[in-house]
This record gives sequence, C-alpha cells and structure tokens, in this order.
Amino acid sequence: MGTNRRSFLKLSGLAGIGLMTGCTQENKAPTTAKLDHIRLEATKKYSSTFNMSGYAAPKIPTVRVGFIGVGNRGSAAVERLSQIEGVAINGICDVRPEKAAEAKGRIKTGGHPAQLYTENAAHWKKMCEQADYDLVYIATHWQLHAEMAIYAMEQGKHVALEIPAATSVEDCWRLVQTSEKTKKHCVMLENCCYDYFELLTLNLARHGFFGDIVHCEGAYIHDILESFFDAEKRFDFWRLKENAARNGNLYPTHGLGPVCQVLKVNRGNRMEYMSSMSSKDFMLQQKAKEMAAKDKQFEVYAEKPLRGNMNISNILTHSGSTIMLQHDVSSPRPYSRLHLISGTKAFAQKYPLPGKIAIGHADFLSSEEMVKLEQQYTPGIVKRIGELAKQIGGHGGMDFMMDWRLIDCLRNGLPMDMDVYDAASWSVIGPLSEWSVANGSQPIEVPDFTCGNWKNNKVHDIDLAAAETQAALS
Repeated sequence: MGTNRRSFLKLSGLAGIGLMTGCTQENKAPTTAKLDHIRLEATKKYSSTFNMSGYAAPKIPTVRVGFIGVGNRGSAAVERLSQIEGVAINGICDVRPEKAAEAKGRIKTGGHPAQLYTENAAHWKKMCEQADYDLVYIATHWQLHAEMAIYAMEQGKHVALEIPAATSVEDCWRLVQTSEKTKKHCVMLENCCYDYFELLTLNLARHGFFGDIVHCEGAYIHDILESFFDAEKRFDFWRLKENAARNGNLYPTHGLGPVCQVLKVNRGNRMEYMSSMSSKDFMLQQKAKEMAAKDKQFEVYAEKPLRGNMNISNILTHSGSTIMLQHDVSSPRPYSRLHLISGTKAFAQKYPLPGKIAIGHADFLSSEEMVKLEQQYTPGIVKRIGELAKQIGGHGGMDFMMDWRLIDCLRNGLPMDMDVYDAASWSVIGPLSEWSVANGSQPIEVPDFTCGNWKNNKVHDIDLAAAETQAALS
C-alpha cells in the first residue's frame, strides 16, 4: 500500500503541521460510511513482506535527527536528545517560526546545526527528502502522524512518532507495509513503557513472578478539559476537534502499551477482539456552552453532543488473558494511568501511587520487601540509565530513557523495543473502539498486523544484553 497521494496533498495544504494545524473534522457523530470502513479494514487480511520485529538496521554512529512539530512535546524532545551522545540535530520544522526558534534555543550542547524549516505547511517534506537525516522525530497533532511517517520512511528515514501512531485502521496497515517495504523503523514514542514501576513489573512477569497472567488493566484519566479551549496549549483547538468528531478511546496507548509488553502481544501472543462502551457526555458540551457565551467560535461545539466522559474497552488475547482500558479526559478526578497486573501467583497495581505488589491474597508487600524486590528484579536498562534519566527529566525520567534507548538501538544496530507492529496494534484500538461504541458495544476483531509472525517473534531486550551500548550523556 503506497502513500495515498490525494490524502497526502490534502494534508500538505492544511494551515499548519502537527501542533500547528487545525483538523478538518466536523462536529458530528461518525457517519455510517466511516463505521463501515472501519469494520471493512479491520477484517482485511494481508501478507507480510518482511518481518520488522527483531530487525537490526545497519549501525548509525551519529544519528542525524530532524524534528517535525515542536510545540510542548516536540520542543522538550529537542532538549533531551541534544544531551545524548551520538546525536546531531540537523533540522527543526514548525509552521510557527517562533516555536522553531524557541526549540532551537533549548539545545543544550554543541554540534547541532538545526536548520529551521518554517516557510509553509508543506516544508516538512523538504526535510524528509534531504540526505543528511537518519531519523525523523514527529510530534505533530494526531491526524498528521501516519502521513508524515509514511512519507519519511519512503524517503529512506527511520521514524519516531508521538502517540497514537494513526487514527484509522487503514493508516495502521499503511505504516506496517511501508516499514516492511523500506526496512525503516517506525517507533511509536510510548514513554509509559519506560516508567520505572512498569519496567519492574515487566521484568517480574518475564521471571514468572506473577505466574500465568489472568487480567491486566490500563488507563489514561487526566482532566485536561480546560486546555481543549486554550489555543496556546492546543493549537487551533485540535484536541477539542478530535473529541467532537470521535467517540471512543482516543488515547489508548499509555495504559495499553505496558500491559501488552507484559502479555507478550506481537511476541508470542496477540489481541484477538475487543468491545467498547462510552458514557454520555456530562462535561464537554456544558463547557462548550459556557465558552460559546464568551466566544462565538465555540458555538458549533455547544450545539451537538461530544465524546462521552468515560470510555471502557475490553480486549481478549490469544492466551486467554483479558485487558480492560479506561479513557477519561474531561471529568474532575485525580490523574491516573492505572497499571494493573493480576496473575495466578501475584498482583501489582499503580495508581493510586505508589506502585504496590501483593503475593497471593495477602496484603501488599511492605516498603522494605518492595526494596528487596526492586534490588533483585530492576531490569538492566534502569540500572544503566535510570538515575541519569531522572536527572535529565521528562515525566520523571521515562521520556529521557525512551529517547536514550531509541538512539542506543540506532547507533548499535539493535532491534527496537517498540516496532511498527506495536505502533499499529496499540493505536488501532482508537478507531475500533469508535466502531464498537457506535454499534452497541459489539465485539470487533483486532487485526493481526504481524500477519502470523507473532507466534515466533521474540520479546525485546530490557537488560541491554544484546550488545555493549554506547549512547550516553553528551
């Protein structure tokens, strides 16, 4: 599946890119045609042309990076990567020149030419086409992720892109097939897979501590309602538009990614089908009406229903384990990325903080017992870079650990921790949940983006045992 040129040209002509562009969506429920298309794409079968899981691309001694989209997330990534050895930031692209200049100003070390690409909404293409880039780092708004990633891979670049990787089943497949065709990595930047408790539980699971995994839970519960109506935080109100046009779990991967790794999804296991339901909207339209009274541009959102507050999605895996996901970004409640693992021998849960572990039906382990467990089972990546990551920062250090590992794998020619199949299968829950919500919570098949290779794919290395790593603080 090559790039859909008409779709690409349409995206290129938008008013901006990433955090800089408005969505073209209207404030309405999904059409029957859209829902039918989701179901059709979910049931299509394809053949793999090359297995990217476990693929080690040629080593890149100095990874030349170009950034597309340097709003809140992208500019922070510029600062982090500038502090990793073996990185050259060669370009920064944003339709807002001041944002590109601000991001360049956050570079902490020398050796970064950082040419600015700010002429127009399609200037990012020029960056992708130039030869002096190895990695394109995409931190734009959701609707542009897949198109930009596909184009960059077609130009011979590895890609790292913010979550979700795509918002349609079709684009998930296009990402997979483009990565396989070009043999270029497509890594989704799911930072929660590098949080310290999540990595601890992953290592515990690999050592059989939980026994057989019965059930896992994950969530993204974050009251960001006010920011939907803040143009500085959400350029052109792009996230408001997403919640006006789609009803489902629009942001599944923070909760899903870590438990998929625990359950070995795409590496010995797979998600088979899911169902989803949403509450009604108790908050968004009410807020839109309040804002419309002050600013007429919000009137369109005050007249029609928006996405329900809480979405609950349930997934069955091939192993028989179940997953429950929650998504709520508009209710006034404490932040939670619920991370829960229930096995035949032990149990773990984070949120409320701190993370806790229990053996059998007994009480949670004491703080002293937790320290002993951490000393025994903290994986090698945390031992190697965990303290440095805390110093550099980014959501407590997990952002830096994610970026460090990305560069580490590229420099040493190692397989990626999160490959294109993870990007596709974790992201596809978004459109599949839309279909299920609109169809009375009926189940829908989760596509097998590995085309059967999940049966033999190996889990990724969290102990840094594959090779002597060299990426370090610059």
